[in-house]
Amino acid sequence: MESQQLPRIGFIGLGNMGGRMAKNLHNAGYPLIGYDIDAAKCEGLATTGATAGQPTTEVGRNRDVILTSLRSSDIFCSVAEQHLIPNAREGHVFIDLGTTEVEKTRDIATALDEKGAKFIDAPVSGGPHGSETGTLRIFVGGDTAVVEKCRPILEVLGEPEYVVYCGPSGSGQIVKGVNQLAMGLGAAAYMEAMAFGVCAGVDPVTIRKVVGMGSGWRGEFDRIAKRIIDDAGKTLVVKYPELPYFLAAAEAGGFEIPLTEALYEFCKKGDYEMFDNMNRASRSFWHELTKGTEEE
Repeated sequence: MESQQLPRIGFIGLGNMGGRMAKNLHNAGYPLIGYDIDAAKCEGLATTGATAGQPTTEVGRNRDVILTSLRSSDIFCSVAEQHLIPNAREGHVFIDLGTTEVEKTRDIATALDEKGAKFIDAPVSGGPHGSETGTLRIFVGGDTAVVEKCRPILEVLGEPEYVVYCGPSGSGQIVKGVNQLAMGLGAAAYMEAMAFGVCAGVDPVTIRKVVGMGSGWRGEFDRIAKRIIDDAGKTLVVKYPELPYFLAAAEAGGFEIPLTEALYEFCKKGDYEMFDNMNRASRSFWHELTKGTEEE
């Protein structure tokens, strides 16, 4: 397919994930304009030959498909309300690649629909490596016809097998929540198990040797134990900044997720600030578990 037949893409958010995804779309032949509030990130994309640095309003106004990769629900919603919705037009398609609250996703989809535009929630998983190699998992929600029309774009970013339609608007964010909770709660469980042994006086190397060093759940435990032994326990993440998104969705749906609530409340009371792997302010679960011990 010739490049002039491909939809014109605007890409907002050129961070660790977005910059790589935008580069892949440019390399696939899509006419692309990128923007980030950080000028250095715009310059990074421009070195690939793509156009970068256009104001957010211009990225939205002059493109067919606008993708966003922003680091929090609040930031995305602010950009949507201030720039995307006011400049939306008939035929526009907006794709949110970040993790956003479910109800806010649905509200934005409704507001865009009223302007004649369409909205797809397509949060991704796979980290910078997945975005670099185009092997992300993508959880897709929205109108089926619009999703299928945009599937070629999404399959540049993700492994086609794992670009999965999850249901109507908000469903992609719900399944991303399943993904994040599985990772965050799993990591928290292994950290707590390790902390039980360490705080009770057993050497972490010994714990790893007898409990880890295997496959299945032992392999997952081993990964956590090794990080702790390597003095990187404080940097282990449990998805703390995103937990309120999933708690809000559960409250709106009238059901409970008690482990998530307990994890969030426990971390929230701490005072040890860190940054997670998406450069968001977070709290260290490991620090809170072990503070006051020699390991701390």
